[in-house]
Amino acid sequence: MKIDKALIRSYPFTIRPLSEADGGGFVIEYPDLPGCISDGETPEDAFEHGGDAVKAYLMNCAKHGDPLPKPSAASGQWRQRVPRSLHARLVAKARQEGVSLNTLVTAMIAEGLGKRRAS
Repeated sequence: MKIDKALIRSYPFTIRPLSEADGGGFVIEYPDLPGCISDGETPEDAFEHGGDAVKAYLMNCAKHGDPLPKPSAASGQWRQRVPRSLHARLVAKARQEGVSLNTLVTAMIAEGLGKRRAS
């Protein structure tokens, strides 16, 4: 059975650093594929090795006649309650920037995640 890269890349994953006690580097895990993990010296290495692990996992499912797990998909939305004072400040900032509240909050979250990743 041929497993294409588009299917392999469609599975959500998490990459996190490994402690020095665990050998260092990074581990990649696929929540939709129990036990499917890999690692690498860099996040990029872990991602590349993870693709090989997903392919092996899916080929093993096919070999044994098991259905291929479907990749989960995030809806891209959630509801978040915030204090009225914070909501008012965010609405005012969005107006000042000339964007919607959703666009402002999405940009702020992305910026925050970028700063967190850089540190």
